[in-house]
Amino acid sequence: MLLRQIDLPVTFRNLTIYRMETLTFEVVGFHGTYHAILGYPCYVKFMVIPNYTYLKLKMPGPWGVIAVGTSFQHTYKCEVECCEHAMTIVTSEDLMTIREEIIEGAPNPKRSAGPFEPMEGAKEVLIDPSS
Repeated sequence: MLLRQIDLPVTFRNLTIYRMETLTFEVVGFHGTYHAILGYPCYVKFMVIPNYTYLKLKMPGPWGVIAVGTSFQHTYKCEVECCEHAMTIVTSEDLMTIREEIIEGAPNPKRSAGPFEPMEGAKEVLIDPSS
């Protein structure tokens, strides 16, 4: 479902300290409440240490540590909006299209894998039960 990739500069900052890196984003064709999801590649590039309990990201900057965070109230509001959006999608006509795409890509459970046979050149190894 990947449509394309795009490189964009991303800046974490406040008034006195900032850090900017170029990240590669994958553009996908599904409806969601997020504009972008920053994951492991972002954390590696910025050398971020996430703390999910306190909703903070900390990273080294040119003049010290940069801390980015949010409030629990804002996080809760975003989570409620995300759940409402998901319910709207599930009850919409897009659900049938999504189901069809998933069914096409699903493995066939009726296809048998056949009997197991060791690969060519495999050697038998005796195991000593006393060790």
